[in-house]
Amino acid sequence: MSKTLSGVIAAVATPIDDNGAPDFKRAVSLARYLLDNGCDGLNVLGTTGEATSFSLDERKAVMDAYKANGLPLQRLMVGTGAAAVSDAVALTRHAAELGFAGALVLPPFYYKGVPDDGLVAYVDTLVKATERKPIPIYLYHFPAMSGLPWHVALIERLLETFPTRIVGLKDSSGDMAFARAAANVAPDFAVFPSTEACLIEARSGAFAGCISATANLNADLCARAWSQGDTAALDAAVSIRKLFDGKPLVSGVKALLAHIHSDAALARVKPPLAPLSAADRTAIIAGNDAVRAKRVA
Repeated sequence: MSKTLSGVIAAVATPIDDNGAPDFKRAVSLARYLLDNGCDGLNVLGTTGEATSFSLDERKAVMDAYKANGLPLQRLMVGTGAAAVSDAVALTRHAAELGFAGALVLPPFYYKGVPDDGLVAYVDTLVKATERKPIPIYLYHFPAMSGLPWHVALIERLLETFPTRIVGLKDSSGDMAFARAAANVAPDFAVFPSTEACLIEARSGAFAGCISATANLNADLCARAWSQGDTAALDAAVSIRKLFDGKPLVSGVKALLAHIHSDAALARVKPPLAPLSAADRTAIIAGNDAVRAKRVA
């Protein structure tokens, strides 16, 4: 297994073509841009990447495109969780065969209130299915979307049961107390809060870094905070993140990406998401441009 990831990781958006399919050329271009401009790694096909809106074949094809175009897969984790265990197995095996640095695994999210035994069995199936190529597994904790938490006692049980395979967790709950508790489960358990606001705390060793949707937009600032402890840069990065408070995050990120890269196609989203309203788009662009106009010493 490869070394665990760390640092500034963008939950990278998935560009979409005019037929509603993944736009591989734009996806590769965006990924390369982010890796060259502040990101230590990328989280491919997560929530910001609209993974659950794509078919199994589409998700595999996105992975294939990153591989075929020579992106450094040792810096990329990929979302492989699914409601159907067989789909999660197929995606996780594919990620392992291609050489991705990790599989980010949502719990199987349709049935709610399931016992921990069921979730352990789900992980056990993934572990056994990838024994030949044992890709590191990161748990994806996003109970507001999945309805199922990877709670602390369950994390402890999974680490005891699969000590060489479960390496970390992305925490999109927004509950920093949970993130700290999860990080304290084991010294080498890599926890990534979903906000760049944690980066100074992460530098102290509390977390492995962050996995953020808005790192699509402010990775250069996040990199200065992570590598240099630059609080002014972090304040600017967080100001950009706050532009999305109360607004649809994925369509908002994509709208601002379209503005930053002067490419309207980057604003496309997959149903059931809808494009950002004109008013929200104007407000976000104006806010971003105002932050960027200020010199960050």
